Amino acid sequence: MSIVDVAQAPAQHPISEPAPWWRQAAVYQIYPRSFSDANGDGLGDLPGITSKADYLHDLGIDAVWLSPFYPSALADGGYDVADYRNVDPRLGTLTDFDAMLDALHTRGIRVVVDIVPNHTSDQHAWFQEALASGRGSSARERYIFREGSGPDGALPPTDWVAAFGGSSWERVADGQWYLHNFAIEQPDLNWSNPEVRADFLTTLRFWSDRGVDGFRIDVAHMLTKDLTEPLPSQAQLDALPRDGMHPMVDRDDVHEVYAEWRQVFNSYDPPRTAVAEAWVDKARVPLYASPDGLGQAFNFDLLEADFDAGQFETVVRDNLTLAETSGSSSTWVLSNHDVVRHATRYGLPQPARDDSGRPARKHGADWVISGGVTPVLDRPAGERRARAATLFMLGLPGSSYLYQGEELGLHEVAEIPAGDRQDPTFFRSAGTDLGRDGCRVPLPWETGNDGGSAFGFGTGGSHLPQPAWFGDYSVAAQSTDPLSSLELYRSALSLRRTLQTGEHLEWIPTGRSDVLRYRRPNGWEIVTNFGTEPYPVDRDDVALASRALEAGSLPGEATVWFGSHGTD
Repeated sequence: MSIVDVAQAPAQHPISEPAPWWRQAAVYQIYPRSFSDANGDGLGDLPGITSKADYLHDLGIDAVWLSPFYPSALADGGYDVADYRNVDPRLGTLTDFDAMLDALHTRGIRVVVDIVPNHTSDQHAWFQEALASGRGSSARERYIFREGSGPDGALPPTDWVAAFGGSSWERVADGQWYLHNFAIEQPDLNWSNPEVRADFLTTLRFWSDRGVDGFRIDVAHMLTKDLTEPLPSQAQLDALPRDGMHPMVDRDDVHEVYAEWRQVFNSYDPPRTAVAEAWVDKARVPLYASPDGLGQAFNFDLLEADFDAGQFETVVRDNLTLAETSGSSSTWVLSNHDVVRHATRYGLPQPARDDSGRPARKHGADWVISGGVTPVLDRPAGERRARAATLFMLGLPGSSYLYQGEELGLHEVAEIPAGDRQDPTFFRSAGTDLGRDGCRVPLPWETGNDGGSAFGFGTGGSHLPQPAWFGDYSVAAQSTDPLSSLELYRSALSLRRTLQTGEHLEWIPTGRSDVLRYRRPNGWEIVTNFGTEPYPVDRDDVALASRALEAGSLPGEATVWFGSHGTD
């Protein structure tokens, strides 16, 4: 049997099915500016997404998650939003959005959009009004303004450090300072202001009324803050427990906001969904995934795990327990727009880890800084492990989130000249952290780059440079290869839909610490060999495998699915 020999199941299914579709959905994240460029200006757009609707349908996904497409100065890749209820004119219009939504819905694909509630762009009408209005104005009360410290208030109110480097405070012309936990161009909103809360309810209704099926909530743990004077120092903040009372992050009162949002979501039929990006202690994840709140939360643990059986098993056990606690389903993610692609991570040496077990430095960061030179990337091993990890992940109960291009087996792009970089992390860190541009390079659709076609991305080049090797990973190159990464994903997503059933699994002992095996309720079994030595298997009903079995054994760095199509 070919390693991708599986009958194709229909990818389309009714949009009005009564089951909670999101609980075990395959969701494909699109970073719109890097997906497909329809008008040839070098920037991906909404008509470009519409033009690839058949591709998305044939891939077999259940939903698309769109990273921000709103008007933006692109200080942070679109996460600096200037207008929450419109489309960036470089990406299209609201009419284009409706056409894209219709094209995807017609093919049975739901649409989730990004909401960025912690901060706006400094180009947002509210912030421009705040600058013009001055001290004590109601416009400034929508944000977090403070007087400075030191002589004449010339120093920041505190020594807080922003996520992208530098001070968390920026001074304006009249001498006051505003808080920005991320880029200077992203002023934090004041979520104790009723006007802020009401406006976001309007935004949620605006997109829900247009037919959007759900929302991904950016930095969901950071909205509410206790800024009672005197403000603590950075060292004091770092020392405080994150137990729901921290002044800045993961506060209990943020769930009052999400309870209001849930009322809006539930006012629609079917209810709109939401998933939280919440970097919080594991024990507090169920608060965000509560049915009275957002309903689901991202589990990022696999993003930080090595290709290691023990780490993968711990991640799965822990997060299934958390999902059971909240009554939600878990989510599984191997790559997204903020991390080095997993095909590359798995081809690099395992990173050092701190006392908490997390990577002491973002995995792959040193390799990116070296321009992809050191440490040496073992591309074939990274790709083998990525295919194996993907099949392991797609077999798990819960939602699987896929990042655009991972179905092509794309590696991180390290060879981006400094003059072409866009990530604020690069600029705020004086180049010591090159940021996230390498996973945001526009996708290759065709094998060649003739006439500035950007490997089929668009006729006007691409806003981030594509390497020459992209052609070998293009959709066109892989669509005719039955052993390609793209065909593996298509087969896995098709088969997954036929085999997916109850939201639990049973671990099966393997006798080896580097091999994991689990069974789903219908007899579907997944075996992953994280080691290099072959592992004998006792079933011959192979449905799919990341590498061909040999003499009844699963090769190293490979996953096999056992189970018959249509198994009861």
